[in-house]
Amino acid sequence: MIYQDAINYLYKQLPAFERQGASGYKPGLGTAIALDNWLGNPHRAYPCIHVAGTNGKGSVANMLAATLQASGYRVGLFTSPHLVDFRERIRVNGKMIAKRTVSRFVERWLDSNLPCEPSFFELTTAMAFEYFKQQKVDFAVIEVGLGGRLDSSNIITPILSVITNISIDHTQFLGNTLAEIASEKAGIIKPNVSVVVGEADKIEVREVFERTAREYHSPIIIANDKPIVKKSTKNSDGTLAIFTNDDTLSCQLSGDYQVTNVNTVLHAINVLKNNGVKIKKSAIKKGLAHVCQFTGFMGRWMVIGKNPTVICDAGHNAGAWKIQSRQLQELECDHLHVVLGFSADKDIDTVLGMMPKDAIYYFTQAQSSRSMKAQELQALASKHDLKGDYYPIALNAYKAALKAAQPNDAIFVGGSFYVLGDLFKNKSVLKSIQG
Repeated sequence: MIYQDAINYLYKQLPAFERQGASGYKPGLGTAIALDNWLGNPHRAYPCIHVAGTNGKGSVANMLAATLQASGYRVGLFTSPHLVDFRERIRVNGKMIAKRTVSRFVERWLDSNLPCEPSFFELTTAMAFEYFKQQKVDFAVIEVGLGGRLDSSNIITPILSVITNISIDHTQFLGNTLAEIASEKAGIIKPNVSVVVGEADKIEVREVFERTAREYHSPIIIANDKPIVKKSTKNSDGTLAIFTNDDTLSCQLSGDYQVTNVNTVLHAINVLKNNGVKIKKSAIKKGLAHVCQFTGFMGRWMVIGKNPTVICDAGHNAGAWKIQSRQLQELECDHLHVVLGFSADKDIDTVLGMMPKDAIYYFTQAQSSRSMKAQELQALASKHDLKGDYYPIALNAYKAALKAAQPNDAIFVGGSFYVLGDLFKNKSVLKSIQG
């Protein structure tokens, strides 16, 4: 089997939430356990750190992986979704899983005759767990796909659980209230395993986490109760300058929302250190300052062009946009151009209500059945006095913005991982990202 055949099987033959939405989501751990048993329980061969949350879990996972790498460890990193290449999901010290390894795994699965029908994510998770064992990683950082309690990654018993925050998203699966969603995320808390919660401002959310931690005798830290990060500014190169009580750190991820994520990461690192993991202060500095180089992370307030400034961000729900919209409005530019597309199952109306009114919009869609059609998005946006044309292809929307923008303007591209993915698949755009 060649790599493309393996990818076609994963995408087209298996139910996939990212492509199909609700019909591709398979809650429950039965199939994940069956796959794990078939492979000989590979995740037990290395210590894991499990990361969940509504927003920020990808950033936190990558920062933790980068810090461990900077400490000299061999680190597996499992994240989702990918932007350009499926193999972005499974990395060891930033290097993507080999194409032949993916092909061989799919071949073995097809020959196994195992009596179960895994989803795309279930099979991908099993592939990652086995690959990390083959690669003899010292640690694996595992990002939850969706929710927590019933996510196929939740068969692991980690050395640390991290839950970034809770806001309304994926209500069709996780519940309609913050407490219900928090209960699903709290499902990754394991008996006697420390848990770091980034934010728990709402009483109902805090009660869920604290109650679950008590039931499992799991030490809990709510990071924003005791902020390690005291303040932040921007460095001259646009990166974040993070000030703690006794140090100054630079973070390559420059979105304003990363301040909270860094605070969560620093608490998580302290727990790991208290549990015997050797991490020097110099490694923390190096990992945060070079997280994208260490892990290959893309798409978080990512500057890919100058004159005009071009920024890409994958924030895709109301929780993310509360901070992101403010940062957009604070951009120093003559005119703001916004290339925007969403998955249809998001709370798009709420997000549009946060968007700057004086921007020029280019409404678009990803080439995915889950995407809201560009013309429909334009119509919905007009109710919020947001003006602009629609473009059914993201690259065309981006080119139109580039053509219209002047050197002192700014272009923002976002609203969906899949819009960024479509854009980054263009060779000229990807070349600009890679420098």
